[in-house]
Amino acid sequence: MTIVPPAPGEPRRPLGPRDPGDAWVVAEDGTRYWGRFGAAGLLALDPNRGVLLQHRVSWSHFGDTWALPGGARHEGESACEGALRESAEEAGVPRDAVTPRFISVLDLDVWTYATVVSDVTVPFEPVISDPESRELAWVPADRIDEYPLHPGFAAAWPGLRELLTVRPVVVVDAANVVGSVPDGWWRDRAGAAARLLAGVATLAARGMDAGGLGLPADTWFPEFHVVVEGAARDAADVTGVKVVRAQGHGDDAIVADAEAASAAGREVTVVTSDRELTERVTALGAQARPVSWLREQL
Repeated sequence: MTIVPPAPGEPRRPLGPRDPGDAWVVAEDGTRYWGRFGAAGLLALDPNRGVLLQHRVSWSHFGDTWALPGGARHEGESACEGALRESAEEAGVPRDAVTPRFISVLDLDVWTYATVVSDVTVPFEPVISDPESRELAWVPADRIDEYPLHPGFAAAWPGLRELLTVRPVVVVDAANVVGSVPDGWWRDRAGAAARLLAGVATLAARGMDAGGLGLPADTWFPEFHVVVEGAARDAADVTGVKVVRAQGHGDDAIVADAEAASAAGREVTVVTSDRELTERVTALGAQARPVSWLREQL
């Protein structure tokens, strides 16, 4: 990998303070990629308006094409951080208006591009807040192919579009998970459930490897439902996790929650090592993962 400034006659970035990541990476065949530490873009999906696209200015790389807001990542910056920062700089996207659903990474060995697909949870109007944006528009998914797209986005779009309807849910059998480790949980069931909820909330924010969920792409941010029963129902709610408080038997609540999610078209994974419960949820079309699978990620 070689890091070089723009060549003579090649589009240049506006003058001003530059981050060390703002440089070209040149592959062995001479192809140039922007971003010393890779790049990231945000695919913001509004349920009513479509995907936010940026019409790139003529002087940018592959200028006068449409693509996602994005750009070079800073050193040590995660894909989500880079995509959110760049989309805020280029399109005025509020950080708290979108929730990541999955990340798809193009890895070329010398350079990577991460597409952070996120749901718009708070409607907003994009703002041209950077010289790199000529125009911003919400475009329905079924009309994106009508636009002159950046070659990289054009190549990635078919695969991304197929995943826009995928919304995974992980239903956690809290009693089974907590009871798998003899750490004195029986003395304070609500406290043990609270610790589990805190760990799951951290995992929900960090994301999970797609392979463990049996899904394409690289990282997913599934919706987590943690089912608690008995004294564990006193555990407080935590941000980023849906707490389901079983009024009766916990297994019945888990099956009901998994059945409702499956009926809504969601891809359901139930975390339990209970054999009978596993049979019940797989009969609904959900997949089951043992407690050890979740504990390894907490």
